Amino acid sequence: MAKMDTKTNTGEISVEEKLRALYNLQKVMTEIDKIRTLRGELPLEVQDLEDEVEGLETRIHNLNAEIKNLNNAIQEKKNGIKEADLLIKKYESQQSSVRNNREFESLNKEIEYQNLEKELCKKRISEFEIEMKAKQEAVANSQAFLEERKSDLESKKKELDNIVSDTKEDEEKLKKKAKEIEKDIDDRLLTAFKRIRKNARNGLAVVTVERDACGGCFNKIPPQRQLDIQSRKKVIVCEYCGRILVDSEL
Repeated sequence: MAKMDTKTNTGEISVEEKLRALYNLQKVMTEIDKIRTLRGELPLEVQDLEDEVEGLETRIHNLNAEIKNLNNAIQEKKNGIKEADLLIKKYESQQSSVRNNREFESLNKEIEYQNLEKELCKKRISEFEIEMKAKQEAVANSQAFLEERKSDLESKKKELDNIVSDTKEDEEKLKKKAKEIEKDIDDRLLTAFKRIRKNARNGLAVVTVERDACGGCFNKIPPQRQLDIQSRKKVIVCEYCGRILVDSEL
């Protein structure tokens, strides 16, 4: 619909005053938008960098835990080699006092088995060391990248903090002013204003008629509709873009 009728009862503010309040609110919100545009994509960039730093720290933590586990596994295999050496010495010592060939062969098999255990432990140690070296390199690379990201994050935060510091006071004043203006606008109109603003690409919910056209979408407005707008008796929206229309002299 192109019209939002606002009936004025005794004690209520007039439609013209409501339109003026809507237009003033739009001007304040536009100023707030300008401040936020000044910050640009910085808040999102800071958030992305914070997430990236957190991800890198988690990766490094996990890699270090895996390296620690590999170190423990290597030590376990080294202990296995020591145990095998002790058993080999024990079996070799026992071979000198055996009573028959059967006992000798049995001990010989035990010695062979322990030698195989030693070789298996050495093989596993070699595999663990290769894996650990790769993880250590990954930690070093991730750490270097983490330092770069932290530096970028610090720089972006500082840039954002400076902008926020320069504009925070102005933004707070504008927000307070907007709240005061909103008191003069009924809930239904305010809800409509916010909905239109949210859907509008440039955040303009209230626009003036300029050169017989809507100041939002620039479509021509019929003469009779312009007269209705100038009369300020009804809240009229553009039939093309849905923005609230006011005359330029309001």
